[in-house]
Amino acid sequence: MRTFFASEPCKEAHLNALNPQAWLQVERGKLPKLSSYYSSSSIDSLIKVPEPPLLPFFKPVDYVEVLAQIHEELEACPPQDRSNLYLLQFQVFKGLGEFKLMRRSLRAAWQKANTIHEKLIFGAWLKYEKQGEELIADLLATCGKCAQEFGPIDVASQLPFDVNVSSHKMLQMDGCHISQNVTFTIGDEKVVCDRKKISELSAPFHAMLNGHFSESLAEDIDLSENNISPIGMREISEFSLTGSLNEVLPNLLLEILSFANKFCCEKLKDACDRKLASLVSSKEDAMELMEYALDENSPVLAASCLQVFLRDLPDCLNDKQLVDIFIHASREQISVMVGPASFSLYCLLSEVSLNLDPQSDRTAHFLVRLVDFAETDRQRLLAFHQLGCVRLLRKEYDEAECLFQAAVSEGHTYSVAGLGRLSSIKGHKLWSYEKLSSVLSAVTPLGWMYQERSLYCEGDKRWDDLEKATELDPTLTYPYMFRAASLMRKQNVQDSLAEINRVLGFKLSLECLELRFCFYLALENYQAALCDVQAILTLCPDYKMFEGRVAASQFRTLVREHVENWTTADCWLQLYDRWSSVDDIGSLSVIYQMLESDAAKGVLYFRQSLLLLRLNCPEAAMRSLQLARQHASSEHERLVYEGWILYDTGHCEEGLRKAEESINIKRSFEAYFLKAYALADSNQDPAYSPTVISHLEDALKCPSDRLRKGQALNNLGSVYVDCWKLDLAADCYTNALKIRHTRAHQGLARVHFLKNDKAAAYEEMTKLIEKAKNNASAYEKRSEYCDRELTKADLEMVTRLDPLRVYPYRYRAAVLMDSHKEQEAIAELSRAIAFKADLHLLHLRAAFHEHIGDVFGALRDCRAALSVDPNHQEMLELHSRVNSHEP
Repeated sequence: MRTFFASEPCKEAHLNALNPQAWLQVERGKLPKLSSYYSSSSIDSLIKVPEPPLLPFFKPVDYVEVLAQIHEELEACPPQDRSNLYLLQFQVFKGLGEFKLMRRSLRAAWQKANTIHEKLIFGAWLKYEKQGEELIADLLATCGKCAQEFGPIDVASQLPFDVNVSSHKMLQMDGCHISQNVTFTIGDEKVVCDRKKISELSAPFHAMLNGHFSESLAEDIDLSENNISPIGMREISEFSLTGSLNEVLPNLLLEILSFANKFCCEKLKDACDRKLASLVSSKEDAMELMEYALDENSPVLAASCLQVFLRDLPDCLNDKQLVDIFIHASREQISVMVGPASFSLYCLLSEVSLNLDPQSDRTAHFLVRLVDFAETDRQRLLAFHQLGCVRLLRKEYDEAECLFQAAVSEGHTYSVAGLGRLSSIKGHKLWSYEKLSSVLSAVTPLGWMYQERSLYCEGDKRWDDLEKATELDPTLTYPYMFRAASLMRKQNVQDSLAEINRVLGFKLSLECLELRFCFYLALENYQAALCDVQAILTLCPDYKMFEGRVAASQFRTLVREHVENWTTADCWLQLYDRWSSVDDIGSLSVIYQMLESDAAKGVLYFRQSLLLLRLNCPEAAMRSLQLARQHASSEHERLVYEGWILYDTGHCEEGLRKAEESINIKRSFEAYFLKAYALADSNQDPAYSPTVISHLEDALKCPSDRLRKGQALNNLGSVYVDCWKLDLAADCYTNALKIRHTRAHQGLARVHFLKNDKAAAYEEMTKLIEKAKNNASAYEKRSEYCDRELTKADLEMVTRLDPLRVYPYRYRAAVLMDSHKEQEAIAELSRAIAFKADLHLLHLRAAFHEHIGDVFGALRDCRAALSVDPNHQEMLELHSRVNSHEP
């Protein structure tokens, strides 16, 4: 969603102002200085910042209130409503960017599904979210563990036949003897059937054969005009006698199904439905049979076909015939396909289509259907907003305006941003400014509101709004980018770089890296520019720069010509320097460069994965781990990487098993390290400490480089500290520091503190702060080793460096509470809660509300916190206690 829904005037100006293809026409190795190649105005264009994206997400003004309402409704609602509530919870977390919580809400929707259709939809959605994780299932299978959690469902067994077909008593006609058999003539052939059994198939047959119709007295009835063949009628006769269908060809089944529908033979129809459903084994089968299922009102067949389609997401949406079914099917046909889960189905289809191509007709059509099937206010506001975003992107401005207006009417304040964009496009910036100003005065202000208003003013007003946006929501990247670009245009280089580095210090944003790359180009600092573009390519190998028009790899090729080539030895020296200075982005860049050489790629990809995890990029880290496995130079090395893959995805026991298999083949540093790490992390029992120590000592006896040995020494020191063997721990940390494992300062500081030497601990952490490029965590740790005033200063620095770290807010709030400044304490927590859905922040604020007697505030925070973690024991206890006080 990097460039999702940027406003059109901005996009066009950016495209016209810069022609990056000019770079690509420069002869290899002869790129001139930027100062001569670009005019001053072109340099301005190079660092132009596009407007922030208008996101197609549910973004309530008070997400805590909405989460609390959802939790309250979940406690009291009937089972059939739960999945829709979890789906709404998913949408709230999506608007907050909380990806783990999003997936957990989807899983809850799947687990609480009340119908087979919901089970199919949410199971397929989770499978779609887990794309690329097939390897994990394969690895678990090698450990004898089945991972087919979202495997195919036997639809027929989950959709029981519930039509009550009443038996029909034989009617005796006065003075007439009715023959036991009846003959049906079809063309030139005759099919003899048992009159009683045929009459029991349906009310129409019963009336025909036993009622006051001429056919009831006839022994021969012509069915030639009813689209049934003689062989089909014989199968129907057999079914009337036995109650089951023989092995029948699909075409004949379809013929019988149509006949059963026409004559209301519900049991026969159900038998055909299930028999056809059992034949669906491929997308081709499903495509052929779905239209029959919808036309003939066959729910088992329709659901079976739907399952095949959904399990093939996103690829199946490239099939126009299938898309047409989803777009044009009537409400009745959709009900046959998904029962009451129509909204959930189109939520999923819209989500996938938005990710594939938000501007496509397909996406617009799916969202139109989402609007059609929305039943509640919340569902409608989401559907209106999403469709409004797509209409805006497609330049269908009048339709977009109506949709955003409808979303606002349903209570979605964020849709005002869409109205503002549209008004600005039409040349009415003042209206946009005033509209956002009215929102700011009507509700508790949020960062995005000031960010939006900044788009419609200039000069100091714009700067002030963006400063306020950052104050309220420091996770918004646009304000940093705008300020940095403005400073660069004024040739205030150091402040410009400091501003963009400020956000990159806690949020590894691709667009921010791209902007800094442009800064370095403008400054002709090609080495730094190369570093950033290589970091970009590590995170996203297919990334395209300048609004998606030029591949980052092409820019790297050009910039590389202006940078001195490093030998393998140079690369290792550079990697040690960056690793020891905790320059994770720089380390990523060096590893990217090393991967071009003939070096052992498995080890390098593994190092890359460790850095990406430290930078909070779990998906990229998993991709690197899989590449490490793919490029492993030996069986025992491959097993280690498989162990890390399993461990990182929560399968600790299986990860340990892989480590043991590797050790059985060959004793290695990484195998012992994995075993020790996994044991230490998954077992808090002190009884495991000697085993962990033994594994780490075994690891240190095996060959490895200093980077990893420093990590092992650091981990060994931590285990010694836990065992209160402080001198041994100090030795480990000191030895780690000798080989430039800078993070060992933190462990050594802890040893000093436990020896009651706070001054030495403070000094040790100061050394780490001086050496580390990314040092927010170091400031946070140092705050524990000083008096209150210095602690306060260190934690303020933490918040400036990384506003996502929650401990400083909690500490400051606790200090305020101790000083009986209850409202200020609550305000401090609320400041962070506004942009981060954190359990600990919500828990503490709930406790504060309880303390001051605000039962409703406490209950709201408890419920929102339990939406974040439904099983948190302390939260459950607090919720129970507060709930008992509710009037």
